Amino acid sequence: MARVEPLRPHQFPKEMRSALAALVPPEPRYPMPNAEWQPRPLGMLGTFAHHPRLARAFFTFNGQVLLATTLTPRQREILILRVAARRACAYLWAEHAHLAEEAGIAAEEVAGIASGPAESLFNQLDAALLSAVDEIVTDGLLTDGTWAVLAAEFDTQQMLDVIFTVGAYEAVSAMLRSFEIEPDGSPGP
Repeated sequence: MARVEPLRPHQFPKEMRSALAALVPPEPRYPMPNAEWQPRPLGMLGTFAHHPRLARAFFTFNGQVLLATTLTPRQREILILRVAARRACAYLWAEHAHLAEEAGIAAEEVAGIASGPAESLFNQLDAALLSAVDEIVTDGLLTDGTWAVLAAEFDTQQMLDVIFTVGAYEAVSAMLRSFEIEPDGSPGP
């Protein structure tokens, strides 16, 4: 049971509507993920509804990371799922496992993301993305080796997107785990 009861949508303060709108950046590269047949993030959104100003600020950042990133959806989901695995965040894992499938990540690769960069399923770039998560989570910086692999493929904007995607989902994971929010079981619309 959550430490603070998430608000239900009918309890959301009016400011939460504009906060939710901030999830879609002005110039998205990617559409909103398909929510049909997937759990709704009601626990997470209901917890954010207790603080609409923070929600709006974070959703603006998160919308950029999710929908306007210079990374491919596959690269983004590799990073997010690895954060979820490293932080043992069941909620984040459940929310993004289906997005990984939509991004073309095979089920065996999703399982391998939990194992990490040594898993032989991944090419050099994917393994470097997994290493990037591990390094940022552990030491707060990329090693020279990981930097070299990523920088050989990515421009500066993509490098920034790697770091800030990890950071955004580190924050989400800390919130979900600290508030003890369990994965939602209710399907999407």
